[in-house]
Amino acid sequence: MINVIKPRIEVCLSPALLHLYDTKGVTVIIIDVFRATSTIIAALHNGAKCVIPVASVAECIQLGNTIPNSITAGERDGKIAEGLQYGNSPSEYPKEFIKDKTLVLTTTNGTRLLHMVEGASEILIGSFLNLTAISDYLRKKNEPVLLGCASWKDRFNLEDTLFAGAVISRLQDTFDINCDSARAARHLHDSSGGNYIEFLKESSHYKRLSAYGLQADMAYCATADLHPIVPYLKGDRIVID
Repeated sequence: MINVIKPRIEVCLSPALLHLYDTKGVTVIIIDVFRATSTIIAALHNGAKCVIPVASVAECIQLGNTIPNSITAGERDGKIAEGLQYGNSPSEYPKEFIKDKTLVLTTTNGTRLLHMVEGASEILIGSFLNLTAISDYLRKKNEPVLLGCASWKDRFNLEDTLFAGAVISRLQDTFDINCDSARAARHLHDSSGGNYIEFLKESSHYKRLSAYGLQADMAYCATADLHPIVPYLKGDRIVID
């Protein structure tokens, strides 16, 4: 009997823990369900030329002034950042608006984590919106994976971990799960019964964003497979094939 060696899959629950993981040669998935990675996925599937993730508002404004046919967008603490044109809501980027434009985006958590990753073989963008597409891609690629949760200002959050668990539940037969945070994420997902938005309504981030009237946004972000694409980082830009 041949002993098949499975690639490992791990979950980093917060950017503050990223230094504990070896990302060299690993496929890293950036997860910021509410709402950066959901917005990136929606914009690209709706025809955006690319998304340029930046860490600061100042850099976002500077690039927006130099790149033709671009728009600046992002948030700080759930609200449109001062000096930017648009926010971090997937509903702001329908096809008739975003097609062929470059979206320059900065957010509180997700874009920060993306810039922290070093030496990865590939950096992908994940959210419930592309759950099946990204799970199928990882299964086919069959290489070590780190699911990186953007969290909330370095503190554990429910929605990113729930998504990580959804991916693991789909890949558990083909990947080695020798990681307690991955096991915990899978158990969290199993306890949700697949009703993601109802499960998340008691989360701190849901309540925080609800104060800004963003319930519809979050329901959208927690819907599986609305945008079946796999965005990846190419140079300084996020694109799809």
